[in-house]
Amino acid sequence: MQRWRGLEHIPGGWGRCVATIGVFDGVHRGHQALIQRAVELADQRSVPSVVVTFDPHPSEVVRPGSHPAQLTTLRRKAELVEQLGVDVFCVLPFTVELSKMPGDEFVHEVLVDRLHAAAVVVGENFRFGHKAQGDIELLTNLGHRFGFTTEGAKLLTSATNGEITFSSTYIRACVDAGDVVAAEAALGRPHRLEGIVVRGDRRGHELGFPTANLSTPRYTAVPADGVYACQFTLLGSPNREPMKAAVSVGTNPTFSGRERRVEAFVLDVDEDFYGQRVGLDFIERLRPMERYDTVEALIAQMHLDVARAREVLGRAQ
Repeated sequence: MQRWRGLEHIPGGWGRCVATIGVFDGVHRGHQALIQRAVELADQRSVPSVVVTFDPHPSEVVRPGSHPAQLTTLRRKAELVEQLGVDVFCVLPFTVELSKMPGDEFVHEVLVDRLHAAAVVVGENFRFGHKAQGDIELLTNLGHRFGFTTEGAKLLTSATNGEITFSSTYIRACVDAGDVVAAEAALGRPHRLEGIVVRGDRRGHELGFPTANLSTPRYTAVPADGVYACQFTLLGSPNREPMKAAVSVGTNPTFSGRERRVEAFVLDVDEDFYGQRVGLDFIERLRPMERYDTVEALIAQMHLDVARAREVLGRAQ
């Protein structure tokens, strides 16, 4: 898959394509259906498929300080899109100037002049252009004028509860509440945190549970405080199998902690992961974060947490 940042990286002699546009945070099941439809149309027309997305999140540019919690890093988003068979991942730097561009100008400049779109696939609630004034109707009319077809795909809902529409907003709410099982159902895979392992205060080591402390990118959607069963993956070692882990998210109230941390105790592995880039896939929340009156009580609970994590992850395999 080709990866472009900005339209200036479009190669010379670029022909027609099928494009889909969106933020695609999480690349959840609804996004996957949309992208797969674009890939299908591109295959039918024997042209490349292009996913157009934005960085930073448009909300942060339009309303500074309102950046939503981020379900996927840009790197992770590209990996997930590539797995769907997309030919080109095109990131448009979202600027104040782009936010003020009228919808018809955006379509003409991006989809017509630069990408030469033969077809455009978007969600039925897709909005674009200055103040989100453009909609499916405008996109369809512009397609008639400029020579591309438009498909507005219906939003995907839960098979067990049709009232729930899979969306990034819904998944963020699930993650924020610690309901990582519901988040997984909407994503089609476990919610993942990515980051670099940094030095901690080594308290876990003193208690007999040495942890890898994860430093995550800004805006990361971190699950609610509590203890979780997770899969721990070394992202720089693609041939190494994921490892089981019991993960604590929170401030460590037993020791009057103030800094919110993500600490992973990797089961059955005696290894220093300092400096490595890792991924934590959240499988199930084991319990909320609690304060214990004694260190001995905390250690006893940690033993129970590890046993429970082992049971949950054994079932998940």
